[in-house]
Amino acid sequence: MKKFIAIVFIVAVYQSWGDINRFFSDSPEYATAGGGIVLYATEWCGYCQKTREFFAENNIEYIEYDIEKSAERNREYKELGGRGVPLVNVAGTIIHGYDPRSIRAAIQSH
Repeated sequence: MKKFIAIVFIVAVYQSWGDINRFFSDSPEYATAGGGIVLYATEWCGYCQKTREFFAENNIEYIEYDIEKSAERNREYKELGGRGVPLVNVAGTIIHGYDPRSIRAAIQSH
């Protein structure tokens, strides 16, 4: 019986990991329609790292979601037309891949 309860607990935690991670995350949540910038990325992606560096070099605030660690964020990424990473959402303007020129243009137009 103890093993069964342990297995049920582990499965429940696994299925809710995205919600648990967001609860303990210190990243603020805000809507992209309000002018926020969201980066959908993975840890291992070289172009994702270049995008992070671009944001840091230009003092651009953004929120990052790892699409491999959150089922909800992965679903959002797919709904936005995600085909590869990085995917950047600048207040509703979607940019596929590492494209500093497009990111700058999207920020300036919002």
